[in-house]
Amino acid sequence: MNPVEIIRKKRDGLVLTAEELDSFISGFLGGDIPDYQAAAFLMAAYLKGLDDNETAALTDLMLRSGKRLDLAEMESPVIDKHSTGGVGDKVSIVLAPMVAALEVVVPMISGRALGHTGGTLDKLESIPGFRTNLSFIDFRNALWEAGLAMIGQTDDIAPADRRLYALRDVTATVESIPLITASIMSKKLAEGLDGLVLDVKTGKGAFMKDRESAEALAMSLVETGRRYGVRTIAVITSMDEPIGRTVGNSLEVRECINFLKGRADDDLLELVLTLGSYMLFIAEECVNLEGKRSVDMEVEPSEARLEEKRINLEGVINSGKALEKFVELLETQGGNPEIVANPGLLPVAGNILPIEAPRKGYITGLDAEKIGVAAMLLGAGRLKKDDPVDPAVGITLNRKTGEDVDAGDPVAVLHYNDERNLSEAKELVREAFSIGDAPPEPKEMIIKIIT
Repeated sequence: MNPVEIIRKKRDGLVLTAEELDSFISGFLGGDIPDYQAAAFLMAAYLKGLDDNETAALTDLMLRSGKRLDLAEMESPVIDKHSTGGVGDKVSIVLAPMVAALEVVVPMISGRALGHTGGTLDKLESIPGFRTNLSFIDFRNALWEAGLAMIGQTDDIAPADRRLYALRDVTATVESIPLITASIMSKKLAEGLDGLVLDVKTGKGAFMKDRESAEALAMSLVETGRRYGVRTIAVITSMDEPIGRTVGNSLEVRECINFLKGRADDDLLELVLTLGSYMLFIAEECVNLEGKRSVDMEVEPSEARLEEKRINLEGVINSGKALEKFVELLETQGGNPEIVANPGLLPVAGNILPIEAPRKGYITGLDAEKIGVAAMLLGAGRLKKDDPVDPAVGITLNRKTGEDVDAGDPVAVLHYNDERNLSEAKELVREAFSIGDAPPEPKEMIIKIIT
C-alpha cells in the first residue's frame, strides 16, 4: 500500500484499517518506509487521534513484531506494575521484591530517564555491577530463579515500539493517548502476564497534566489489557510533588534500601501499599478462578480484601523477607549485594549545596517538575535519549508540603559533580518551594481507581 496515501488518510482524520497499519509498520521495520514518513504518520496520529480499533491494531502489530514470553507453566500468577513516569518515582524497586516475596512472579520491563522524569533502569544501573540488559532467555531464567527480574527493552521485545518511540521522542508526539497505550501495552503484553496494575500519574510532574487526560489514558490502557485477557487495573495518582525524599539515581536506591529496612516516607509507603494491594488482589483472583487468562473477576475488591493485602505487604517488610528478595534480585542480575549493609558503596557526588528557606512558615507546595528539571540539569537525567547520566548526583528534600520551616533552614540539598548548570538548578529548586503562613490542606495521593 502507498505510505503517502496512508499518511494522507490519517492526516485528514479518516480511520485506518488493520491492513493499512500492518503495511505501514511492516514497511517501516523493513526499511522501505524512511524515518521522515514514519514521523509524518506519528504527527498525523498525534493530531487526529486513533480510535479504539486502530489503537488495538497498532498495539498488536508492535507486540507481534517481537517475541512474547510464555510463562503459563509457572505455578504462581505473573503480575506486573507500570508507571507512566514521575519525579522521585522509585516505587518499582521496592514493590517488585515485596510482591515477589509473597509468591507472585514479577517481570518488569522498565524505561530510562527522559526530560524531568526519572527512569528505573538508570536507578538500578547506579548499583555496582547490576545488569539490566539481560537477553530474552536470561530474563526468563531470572524469573524462574528469583521470581522477579527488572530489565530494559531488548531487540526481541516489541522492536517496532522501540523504533517508533525514538521518533516520538524527537518529534513532540510523546503525549498521545493512543500512542502511549500501544507503546506501554505492547511491552507489557510481551511479558506473558496474568495481570497488570498501572500507576497513571497526573499533575505538575506528570506527562498527563490534567485529570481528564489521565483518566482517558487509564481507561485506554485497561481496555487494551482486557482485550488480551490480562486482568488490568489502573490507579490514578498525584504527581504534583516528588515521591519520597530523594531525586537522583543512587540517592533513590539508598532510599529504597531504607524503605525495605522499615524506614519509609508516608507518601512513598502509601503508594507502594496501594499498588501492591491491587497486584495481590489480581494474583488471588488468578488462583481462585479457573483459567488464568480469564478477565472475569470481582470488579471492585472490597476494602477488607485490600486491607488484608496491605497487611501482608507490611509483613514482608517487617519480617525482612522483602529485603531478602531484593538481595536475591541483586545477586541474580549481577548487582553488589553489599550495598544493603553498606550503602556507601553506591556512587557519591563530590559536592553538596544546601538550599535555605528564605522565611519562616509552612511548605505549601513543592513543584515536582521544577525539582525534576533541576536534577536533570545536575546530570541525573537526560534531555535526549543518548545523553550520559551521572549516577551520583541529584537532590535530597529536607522539607515537603505541610512541614514547618524556619528562615535559614535547609529545605533541600543539591548533590553535584559538575558546576555548569548549578546556578540554574539552584534557582529552580528555590522556585519549587512555596512557603506560607499556615499549613495547606492535605491532598490525596490516590485519586481514582479504574477497573
